[in-house]
Amino acid sequence: MIRIDALRTQARLLFDAAVAAADPAKAVRRGLAENPPPVEKPGGRTFLIAIGKAAPAMLGEAMIALPDPYAALAVTHHENNATLHDAEILRAGHPVPDEAGARAAQRVLDLLKEATDQDRVIALISGGGSALLPAPPPGVSLADKTRLNGLLLSAGLDIVQMNLVRQQVSLLKGGGFARLAAPASVTAYLLSDVIGDDLRAIASGPTVSPIGTAQEAVETLKDAGIWDGVPETIRSHLEQTQNQSSVPLPNAVNVLVGSNRLSIEAMVAEAEQLGLNSRIVSDALTGDVAEAAHVVLSELIPRPEPTALLFGGETTVRITGTGRGGRNQELALRVALQAHDVAGEWVFLSGGTDGRDGPTDAAGGLVDSGTVPRIIAAGQDAQALLANNDSYAALAAGGDLLMTHATGTNVADVQVLLIAP
Repeated sequence: MIRIDALRTQARLLFDAAVAAADPAKAVRRGLAENPPPVEKPGGRTFLIAIGKAAPAMLGEAMIALPDPYAALAVTHHENNATLHDAEILRAGHPVPDEAGARAAQRVLDLLKEATDQDRVIALISGGGSALLPAPPPGVSLADKTRLNGLLLSAGLDIVQMNLVRQQVSLLKGGGFARLAAPASVTAYLLSDVIGDDLRAIASGPTVSPIGTAQEAVETLKDAGIWDGVPETIRSHLEQTQNQSSVPLPNAVNVLVGSNRLSIEAMVAEAEQLGLNSRIVSDALTGDVAEAAHVVLSELIPRPEPTALLFGGETTVRITGTGRGGRNQELALRVALQAHDVAGEWVFLSGGTDGRDGPTDAAGGLVDSGTVPRIIAAGQDAQALLANNDSYAALAAGGDLLMTHATGTNVADVQVLLIAP
């Protein structure tokens, strides 16, 4: 019989394979080779601007392929400590925008305004870019945007719905980056953290057309029941712009260089190396974590051979308590609570490929049939902690937090359910 500790080791190896497949430098290298940007015009300049959790790594690879740029700027999150020679790296808050992000956004705005029709702008975009570059329109403050972002995160909206709203309250999102860069040519290389790879939703689509209109943003906020809590300045901005015609988006080339699906396929290959049968159950595990937990639990049945069941996606959590956690931690805790008495050996891992789950230092959770007994032995009530959205405390008590540190990439979340006969 395979021991639980061996299964836990295998689950972590599969997760690590998923992260490795999303290596941003390799993704950019492949993208530039297969889809090179326009050749620099005589007297023209190259602007390299990287945005997102993987920004430094993506920028570093681009600087190798496109040496001596006029400007090389990366905007990433505070936890990313990467350095680059001859490049400017700015760090900002995520998932909640901060003043550092506002300053970084202004730096990007200033650079884009310099670009002329002789220049080329190369955008390197990865997940997290939406929060990292808060560029509110006139009349809207950073505090207003922070309040809006908190409401969106707590309302259980999916990433597309959140970005639809964010785009309408930004100078850079929803094609704003491309508009400001005009008349320079714009080529963007994107590492997708969005399930289904809708380019409009990756970092809120700075180089593509917006997801929707200001009117649809208003309807989304009202349907979610949070319109009345939105700052008055933002409500006024949306109401004033909902009947205005949007400015046509200049031509921009967008190239997808990495995604969640590629990472799941890498887990399949790793499972084969480990001698495990494997199957991709879903590459779109989305929606509320409670519903996602049922999808996972429906697969937790006896198997004749060691089996790895694989998932990818990005769930949502409706926050009603005062605890600390994230969607991956809560999903793992829910599975542990509902499956702790299932016969046989099993483990379940749910983790963010960026190494950060919600406002915590954990990537997610790695649970097994002994998780709930360990939490009880630590003097904690797992069900009560879950009710308070305090999955971090529950998993910490059981020794079941998935800790990786920041990975420097982001292609959403992956899950592994390992079952031994």
